[in-house]
Amino acid sequence: MAGDRRAGGALDGTGAAGAPSGRSAMGAQRRPWNRYDDARTAIVRDVLRTVISALVAEAGRVRLDILDAGGGTGGFAVPLAGLGHNVTVIDPSPDSLAAAERRAAEMNVSLNVVQGDVADLAMVAGDQSADLVLCHSVLEYVDSPADAMASIAQVLRPAGAVSVLAASSVAAVIHRALAGRFDDARRLLAEISGGSGQPAGPGAEAGARRPRRFTLAAVVGLIEGAGLRAGSAHGVRVFADLVPGMFADADPGAADALLALEQAVSAHPAFHDIATQFHLVGYR
Repeated sequence: MAGDRRAGGALDGTGAAGAPSGRSAMGAQRRPWNRYDDARTAIVRDVLRTVISALVAEAGRVRLDILDAGGGTGGFAVPLAGLGHNVTVIDPSPDSLAAAERRAAEMNVSLNVVQGDVADLAMVAGDQSADLVLCHSVLEYVDSPADAMASIAQVLRPAGAVSVLAASSVAAVIHRALAGRFDDARRLLAEISGGSGQPAGPGAEAGARRPRRFTLAAVVGLIEGAGLRAGSAHGVRVFADLVPGMFADADPGAADALLALEQAVSAHPAFHDIATQFHLVGYR
């Protein structure tokens, strides 16, 4: 889980009391979002905005307790803290945590950081202490995804939620084939046939360890195996990783059209497994 392996973004208009509304929680000095980046990240941010609104209504308070497991440099955590929520980043990398603290300081928001792993959640926060846990690009790297999800379930309050973002094994095969890496694609296909989510083998570099990849069904199984209820799924970066960035960057209209396409296709079940990642929310 070391480092920040995902792109983050501000979550506009879902803040706690006194938080900015209708503009980026990252502040007026923040560089505007690149429209191509929006097409790659907007789905998760949109879903989280809806989930947080529902959790605020359910809890009857505007300030949620949020844990970001493997939160790295705070790409999601800092904007959430900027909205007024109590956010703690737990990550094994001291360098990433230091970067998260710098990012929070630059944005003048309060952020808690703790060095640790997803297995340490209960020790850090306590049982049933969190309204929301972020588990983004984490299951790919832990020793046991099932144990990680059980640890998350342990810290969730009744009616709490976990946001899970995981890499798709099917998309990995497609991307390698389109890049002309046919042997790699065939090897990954064999891994899917042998059981998704198993420990990854050596990578292209000697001694490297490739991250796990999952099918959507495998992640649903992990959520349900931890005693949680899996909500609706969304495909993330269905086309954005297949379209060269120069197409979207050169024409603002094309970038907006790509974003609209990603938003439209994200909830379509037929496209879930071919998305680079899929996002699910699990509920206690």
